[in-house]
Amino acid sequence: MLHLLRAKEPFKFCTRMHLTALTGLRAASIEELLTFIKTLAGSCIYHHTHRFLQQHQYLAPEPPNDFAYWITAILGEKKLGERLAAIDTIQYPTIRALRERLISVIEDYLVEHPLVRLKFCRPEEEFRFMKSVSFILPTKYAVYTIEEFAESLKNVSLDSIYFHIFEARLRLGRPTNDFSYWIEASLGNQELAEEISRLKPYMHTLEELRNIILAMIKTRQADKWQK
Repeated sequence: MLHLLRAKEPFKFCTRMHLTALTGLRAASIEELLTFIKTLAGSCIYHHTHRFLQQHQYLAPEPPNDFAYWITAILGEKKLGERLAAIDTIQYPTIRALRERLISVIEDYLVEHPLVRLKFCRPEEEFRFMKSVSFILPTKYAVYTIEEFAESLKNVSLDSIYFHIFEARLRLGRPTNDFSYWIEASLGNQELAEEISRLKPYMHTLEELRNIILAMIKTRQADKWQK
């Protein structure tokens, strides 16, 4: 039964801290932006996509990445902004795959609208590239059962939830988040793992994600007792 299962390997909650570093690089046009997206380090692409989700998700339905926001708000290219905003960031297992998608969308738009290459913003409105430097830290929470997992999930920081939900795929190249991976691989609960994996993180705040996952666990525990 679900409430009696004990994993051989514990789930160890981690958290993260990150510093934002300036690169000194700026773009005044879509073409310049594209050039930098092609060549800059993955930490820059991460900063302007995934970092935006953590800090600004409460702005939904605003564009979910800095590139989409700048192109829409500063250059006034709403259609391209919408295409970039439609990119489901978390569906890409690596920064390289996400970078290639961004490049493809922008290149296609420039072919369709060649005159956009001539559009430049004012110096004070230029896109300023930054990068994220992350530090991964262990927490005191290491759990073996779904009950222990739920109790710890109530207490860990939002940074920890962000780390395990959003960064897991990029960090480990897995097809799902850390929670789902452990629940299926260590507890053998495929149904709960898939239910958590199907969540649309962009549609909720981190606190909402915490509560939704806790509710899923509670519901499945109740179902098991009734069978």
